[in-house]
Amino acid sequence: MIHIIGGGLAGCEAAWQAASLGVRVVLHEMRPVRGTAVHKTDQLAELVCSNSLRGDKLDNAVGLLKEEMRRLGSLVMRAADEHRVPAGAALAVDRERFSRAVTESVQSHPLIFVTRDEVPRIPDDPAMYPLVIATGPLTSETLSADIARFVGGDHLYFYDAISPIVLAETIDMEKVFRGSRWERGTTEEGDYLNCPMSREDYERFYDAVVSAESATVHDFDKEKFFEGCLPIEVMAHRGRDTLRFGPMKPVGLVDPKTGRSPYAAVQLRQDTLAGDHFSLVGFQTQLKWSEQARVLKLVPGLERAEFVRFGMVHRNTYINGPRVLRETWQTRLRDDLFFAGQISGVEGYVESAASGLIAGRNAAALVRGEEPRVPPRTTAIGALAYYVSHADPRNYQPTNITFGIMATPPLDFVRDRPSGGKKPGRADRKLATSERALEDLARWNSSASFSTTSA
Repeated sequence: MIHIIGGGLAGCEAAWQAASLGVRVVLHEMRPVRGTAVHKTDQLAELVCSNSLRGDKLDNAVGLLKEEMRRLGSLVMRAADEHRVPAGAALAVDRERFSRAVTESVQSHPLIFVTRDEVPRIPDDPAMYPLVIATGPLTSETLSADIARFVGGDHLYFYDAISPIVLAETIDMEKVFRGSRWERGTTEEGDYLNCPMSREDYERFYDAVVSAESATVHDFDKEKFFEGCLPIEVMAHRGRDTLRFGPMKPVGLVDPKTGRSPYAAVQLRQDTLAGDHFSLVGFQTQLKWSEQARVLKLVPGLERAEFVRFGMVHRNTYINGPRVLRETWQTRLRDDLFFAGQISGVEGYVESAASGLIAGRNAAALVRGEEPRVPPRTTAIGALAYYVSHADPRNYQPTNITFGIMATPPLDFVRDRPSGGKKPGRADRKLATSERALEDLARWNSSASFSTTSA
């Protein structure tokens, strides 16, 4: 038997996967015994922020992730497909029917017992292990405190500030320069790309920031911001030069084209694993995504930028995955304790469910006397697990799935795809990556020592 704390998408997917492998599950959900600031019902897998599960095509990384989950027998994907609503190339669902379908499937499974109780701390009882903690971004204060004691207080975060990420090949390298402030980088050229601004550039950017429209936030987001993660628009409203003396300070930077320090500068940090991604340093923001795209393209060098992810600031509880987790979603400190969902350091509904899928399978593997397994890095679900457990822990932020964190296929693999005689472009590379991922997932799944039971 395994125990799972949390009845969100990750917890329900973990329970379903384990039960499908013939392992009994106790799923603990604190609602309605104890509610949260955002949940409105007592249903499992309640969607509280959006009804969109984002792109559903194979030229999109999250679309690939969803297809991989379908092929691994995902309950979340089955419910989503059954209750989808028109949304173009995206997968959006009827939220109430989706949650109801997941709830009914979980509660009716003969091997899953759902108990409505709060688990205030990491259990001491050996009978509750293997254990999957999938309590989401609004983990209760008492359990959060106990998790902090387990992982170390420095490795648990309660406020999530995420900066935008731009695709490297869309940066105008003629306008930016590489360098670190006061030449303190770890490489000779410097660790950052710097977008230099003249006074006129900065004034134009500042005016756009203070006039841009912010996104509507939930009540649980309406709290005082920590000074260490202020949104850029909040800083801008404090004074015209606040950004220039904050994340855009040019001190210690010299533009080799002019031999002088620019009036202001935006720094871009390369992701250590996703080498084709650069994040904007200190640019957490609650501007609407359309506004972010408009405003950030005023930065010299980013006029044609393609953003892999936009910035956000919201209440979140998550662990520093690279310090705490293995790619099996097991903790480094004990084999029989797993984390899954947003608390594990992933961002997004689909990514949360995907982590639960693998955590549930691996928790069941321990019960069955088998070794935990993870799909290869060439798959979206395997790449996500690898990233969460291997990214740079010093700058770790919750992540969505992107092609940039996946192991890319050999160039020959891309060239062999039909392209009408044209040189393979970005779309061809994405489709080739998805094609290989599904092939590798099929081989990985067929090599499993276990077989699922009908449910």
